[in-house]
Amino acid sequence: MIVALGVDHAAFPYKQPLAQDIEALGHRVVDCGTQNTASVDYPTIAFAVAHAVRDGQADVGIFLCGTGIGGCIAANKVRGIRAALCHEAFTARMSREHNDANMLCIGARVVGLSLASEIVRTWLTTPFSGDERHARRVRMLAEAEALLESQPS
Repeated sequence: MIVALGVDHAAFPYKQPLAQDIEALGHRVVDCGTQNTASVDYPTIAFAVAHAVRDGQADVGIFLCGTGIGGCIAANKVRGIRAALCHEAFTARMSREHNDANMLCIGARVVGLSLASEIVRTWLTTPFSGDERHARRVRMLAEAEALLESQPS
């Protein structure tokens, strides 16, 4: 699997260790930035990760910023993205199993590196259940997204 990985300046110290974790699971990492701890605007990086997923350059995306909130909001503005903000393994598992989330967001100022690593491992190893009730709900999200886009501003 190809994983788009992006972080802002607050989460930069997490980037390399998480990239190594992802690669240890047998996946390839696409680096969407940032490259150091200089201040950056998190939406730019979150959009880069989301667009990599949307455009088929990556199968899934992972984004970290200070709280994960802003990146999750930004990513969910991109059509076809189902970003989930997870701060522990249970919601990471449920976001994949029930919601077929294709992007994970984590707050580096909320969780430590070891927990972030556990969240990423759980998220990447949990498949979508494929259960009809969950698949129906994911389809409803896509239909609502298309309907909202067709409405005049």
